[in-house]
Amino acid sequence: MEFGINQLVDIFLHLDKYLGEIIRNYGTATYIILFLVIFCETGLVVTPFLPGDSLLFAAGTFAAIGALDVHILFVVLFVAAVLGDTANYSIGKFLGPKVFTGHYKFLKIEYLEKAHNFYEKYGAKTIIIARFVPIVRTFAPFVAGIGKMHYGKFITYNLLGALLWTAGLVYAGYFFGTIPFIKNNFSIAIITIVLISLMPAIIEFIREKNKKKKETAN
Repeated sequence: MEFGINQLVDIFLHLDKYLGEIIRNYGTATYIILFLVIFCETGLVVTPFLPGDSLLFAAGTFAAIGALDVHILFVVLFVAAVLGDTANYSIGKFLGPKVFTGHYKFLKIEYLEKAHNFYEKYGAKTIIIARFVPIVRTFAPFVAGIGKMHYGKFITYNLLGALLWTAGLVYAGYFFGTIPFIKNNFSIAIITIVLISLMPAIIEFIREKNKKKKETAN
C-alpha cells in the first residue's frame, strides 16, 4: 500500500512528466486515455484518487506547446465529465447505499457522509460546487442519485458544473502553464491547485470543529 501511495504522490507531483510520456507513446490516443481518466474520476465511487484538477491543468499546458489541440481537449474532457457524473448519478439512484457494505475498502462510508452533508447544505448547487472539491466531486452525483434528485435539474447543474470545471482548468493551463516560473516549478503549481481545490473542504472542516467545540462548551 505504501508503494502505491508513493506512486500516486509521484504521479501528482510530476504529472507533466507522465503526461508527456503518454503523449509521446500514444499520440492522438492520448485524448481517449484522458477521457477515461476523467470519466472514472467523476463517474466511479471506487476511483476518487485519480487526478482531476491537476490533470486538466497539465493537459492544458501541453496544448499550449502544440502537443494537443486545446479545443478538442476541452470538448473531450467536458463530455467525459458530464458522462461521468451521469453514470455516478445512475449508480446512486439504482444501487444506492447498498454498495457501502463495508466489504470494499475503497468505498468508505465517511466519503459518502461527507458528500451527503455537502449536498444537504448546498442542495442542487452541490453538483456545481463539488466539481472543484476532490473526493466530494466523485461522491456528490452518487448522493444526488440516492436522493433521487429530479434528472432534469441534475443534468442542468451537471452540464454547467462540467463546463466551468473543464473550461476553467484546461484553458488556465493553456494560457498560464507555459509561463516560465510555472513551467520550471510545475510541482509547486500542481500542489497549489490541489490546495486551492481543498480549501472549501478545509474551511468546512474547521467550521464544523469550532461548532462542535462551542456545543461541547455549552
